[in-house]
Amino acid sequence: MGVRKRVTRYRHARAGAALATLLTGAVVLTPGAAVAGAPGAGAPVCEVRDERLTEISGLVATDTGYVVVNDGADNEARRQIFFLDRRCAVVRTVGYPSRPRDTEDLAIGSDGTIWVADIGDNDRSRETIALWRLAPGADRPVLHRMAYPDRPYDAEALLLDADGRPLVVTKGGSGTVFLYAPATALRPAATTPLALVGQVVLPASTTSNPYFFVGRGVVTGAASAPDGRRVVLRSYADAFEYDVPDGDVVAALTTGTPRITPLPDEPQGESITYSRDGRSLLTVSESANQPPGTRPAILRYPTPTGPAASPRPPEPSTAGAEPSTAGPEPSTAAPASPAAGNAGAAGNRTWPVAAGAGTLVALLGLAGVLRWRRAARR
Repeated sequence: MGVRKRVTRYRHARAGAALATLLTGAVVLTPGAAVAGAPGAGAPVCEVRDERLTEISGLVATDTGYVVVNDGADNEARRQIFFLDRRCAVVRTVGYPSRPRDTEDLAIGSDGTIWVADIGDNDRSRETIALWRLAPGADRPVLHRMAYPDRPYDAEALLLDADGRPLVVTKGGSGTVFLYAPATALRPAATTPLALVGQVVLPASTTSNPYFFVGRGVVTGAASAPDGRRVVLRSYADAFEYDVPDGDVVAALTTGTPRITPLPDEPQGESITYSRDGRSLLTVSESANQPPGTRPAILRYPTPTGPAASPRPPEPSTAGAEPSTAGPEPSTAAPASPAAGNAGAAGNRTWPVAAGAGTLVALLGLAGVLRWRRAARR
């Protein structure tokens, strides 16, 4: 989202990497080293050379190639839906009829409909978020506005359930994220209320990434497998894949135990999708703040087949933790009123409460990173 967002991300990434080195003595890999074949790195598929695509935040695979979007960009030429061939060359673009706020993810329906998630909100100040729906063959997406029932959230991930219902996954901050779904059918001329339908606690991770421990506790993208039997959430560090045996995506995310695919040291990995055959996970990073000449590359990771991860245990709540307006979204217990008001939609699931202590640690750690960054500039 504009120059301020890009500069902030760049500074945070540099500070996080340097602090990781100071605290652990580890060598933080450069983005180029990771792509070139560092242990666990993805295999390059193709390189995106179009100069308009430097902030790719959403990716889906199609039968003929890929579809991508930038996140909120000041440059009008970048505010489009880009269709790529299998070599990552742009072959078609579709513009928005009005200006989007912060496009952060993509999803593709079983009929080929493209959903663009205009759900980013770094300042948590938006009264509504939006989805752009592009039907197969259409040259104009349709806008659907939605509103949270409790407060604004920053979100960067979108899923579709078995019925094609959109699920917004909040970004989180300490490993706990919320799932929101439209409470009624989407209509182009109306603002649809969202309902809280679940809460997900990510497994613990130690995977190296530019944002250190903060990058392991946020969700920056999501995708459904072509057959609908698996879904994946990604952080800046890892991909968490859940089985969906009966089509209930919410139940899979809230009660399932994921398999983990490390995505080590991707420059700023915010996108993930499945290959069309479902055998691989595909990712791509932003490149706007990387060294000159760096271009985004789609990377391929085999889908995991090993044992599921050990889930992160719920963390005790710490009363009185002061939320930050600048850092990651504070993770709190699921709001009582939305949960109670949507018991029919959510069933009788019990959601884990993982908030205070983990959030406080993440926020204090991020504050340390920012203080270190300010001190380093003096």
